[in-house]
Amino acid sequence: MAKLTVRLPDDKHNRLKALAAHRKISMNKLIEELSTQAIAEFDTEVRFRAMAAVGDKRKGLELLDKLDEHFTG
Repeated sequence: MAKLTVRLPDDKHNRLKALAAHRKISMNKLIEELSTQAIAEFDTEVRFRAMAAVGDKRKGLELLDKLDEHFTG
């Protein structure tokens, strides 16, 4: 397992400590969870962009129109 040192402003560090305490987890676990979430978001965007690059634009726009109709009535 790797070790990472991160420099943060004191106020941000204190807020992260408070968040970890609120969740009843360690700072280490909090940072691990936040980094997992960031990686998942990045991977989702990369997959979306890769699919969009080879997708059919007309079909994509039709799907977006259906979503608009669904959510706007």
